[in-house]
Parts: sequence; C-alpha cells; structure tokens
Amino acid sequence: MTRYIDVTDLSHLVARKGLTTCLEEMAEYIRQDYLRWHDFEKCARVANHSPDGVIELMPASDANLYAFKYVNGHPKNTRHGMLTVMAFGALGDVDTGKPLLLSEMTLTTAIRTAATSALAARYLARPDSRSMALIGNGSQSEFQAIAFHALLGIEEIRLYDLDPQATEKLAANLAAYPGIRLVKAASVADAVRGADIVTTVTADKACATILTPEMIEPGMHLNAVGGDCPGKTELHRDIVEHARVIVEYEPQSRIEGEIQQMPADSPVTEFWQLVNGEIEGRQAADQVTLFDSVGFAIEDYSALRYVLDVAKALEIGSEIELVPDLRDPKDLYALLQPAVTAVQKKRA
Repeated sequence: MTRYIDVTDLSHLVARKGLTTCLEEMAEYIRQDYLRWHDFEKCARVANHSPDGVIELMPASDANLYAFKYVNGHPKNTRHGMLTVMAFGALGDVDTGKPLLLSEMTLTTAIRTAATSALAARYLARPDSRSMALIGNGSQSEFQAIAFHALLGIEEIRLYDLDPQATEKLAANLAAYPGIRLVKAASVADAVRGADIVTTVTADKACATILTPEMIEPGMHLNAVGGDCPGKTELHRDIVEHARVIVEYEPQSRIEGEIQQMPADSPVTEFWQLVNGEIEGRQAADQVTLFDSVGFAIEDYSALRYVLDVAKALEIGSEIELVPDLRDPKDLYALLQPAVTAVQKKRA
C-alpha cells in the first residue's frame, strides 16, 4: 500500500507538530541530505514553458529512494482565484520501484523553501542579524518570515508589496507571532534601508530589478527566492556581479537563477560546499552575500522524506492501493476479470 497525504492531512500534520517545529526539523532533513550531496543522482528540472507560466518535473534519487515533484508557476493565476504555485510529489523505493508516498506539495513546498532559505542564511548572514526586509508579501511570505524568526532570531520584519492588500494579509497572519515586530514600508528602498537580511519573493515572470545597487549596504545578506525561471530575475546585474553568490545546483541556476544574467564562467559556490565545511560561507563582516535560490529537487526529496516519517509517526494520511497487489504478479489481466464478468452477465 501507498501512504496518501492530501492538503487536509498536511494541514493536520503541521498543526500537531507546530509550524516552527516543522520548519526547524525540515531544515535539518535538508542539511542532512546536502551533506550526502555525492550520493544523489541529480539533474536540472524538466520544464515546459508557456507565455503565462511554467510546469516542471523535479526528480532526485539516491540508492534507496526516488523522489519527484510536479510543480507549476503561473503568476496570473491569482486573477482567476487560483494559486500561482501548485504541486504534488511522490517517493518511491529504488530497489522495487514501489511508490511509498503520494503527497500534496503546495504547502510542503512553501515550508521547504522557507526552511532552505533560513538554513542558507545560517551560513551566510551575519550572526547578529536581527532585521529583515521582505519584498513580496504573497503566498510564500509568511513562511519566510516565521522561518527567519524561528531559525535565526529575526525580530523586525519590514514589509513591502506593490499590492497593499497583500501586506495587510501578511501583517494579519503574523499577528499570532508576538516576537516579530512588523514595519510596513512605503517602498522597496524604505524597506531595505538598514536591514541585515533582504528577502525577495516576487512572482512576475519578468526580468525585473526589484533591488538596485544603491540599495545594497555592506554586510547585507540577500535571499533571492522569486527569480526561478528563464527570463525571470529580481536583482540588478551589478549586485549579482559584486556579491558572494551561493547557488543550489549550478547547471540549473545558470538557466533559472539570478546568475543567468552573468557570463557562464562567473564564479559561484554550491550550497553543499558550505554545509560540509569545504568552503566558508561569509568571509568578512562587510561582505554582501547572495543566496540565489531557485529550489532544487534534493530539497523536495528531503521534504517528502520528512512528511513520510512524521505521517507514519502521527498516523496521519491514508493507505491507498495506488498499484495492484496481485496473487500472481504475472497475471495483471486478472484485475479485469470481475468487471468483465459483471458486464457479460448484464448483457446476457
């Protein structure tokens, strides 16, 4: 049987564990798997682009488990009352090919994205960072804010979005976290000024310049989340050129990240090199660091592994017969016999 986790199941899982606990524990699962970087079969995600969006498949596997995620990105969906990002995923046993988990991944992706952002900031942001500008206050913003508060001790978050209603929504949702002080900014520049960390998580499928060079201050850590497909960026090229750039998987980031603006031989460091201690993260207090985050399949592998472990422990979800369980594995046709017999009798 295959464990099935729908949106309601995942919501119950998070409610029972607590969102901050899920963020902390998922970040640790992600860290553990990045430590095993060389154990994984890796590839850039397979993307099908259209004028208004993209649909992608994101696979990753090691010797034991195979994971994939189906995910879209359609910024105009909100005009029609639909989510910009929707996803589901699966986890399978490598030895047999048997599917072990079929799960929603819209909520799960939001959690794993925020967990990855905060995990990377542990290596790259100044240890005394206490303020963050959050540019883009849509569906991912609450998760980013709570993750940085829980994992890094961020106390002040400065909010800005072109849509004031999105900022009001975010502020209302964060009211349940009294340890976070919220500041509603009048512009991007206003939000960024004096911030220790700047997170950009905008949705437009465009080559945008949300951040410009004059906004950047020495020692800032930039967490660029929204530039995640070809032709979609958030940072001015000069910022990328002069920052210390960390990516998840260079072959994918060259196509989809902020570094798509840069020459193919421009220097970058992959995140796994920081996690295993091969390369130091922040090299100076006044250095500007950039986590050019587009999302990578190993993080989805980690997220699915975490969901399966917690769902089993809490007995959440249902067992479904996603693939046949046969007495004779060579007789697949036997599955049809009851239905065929019933139809034949009805016709007779």
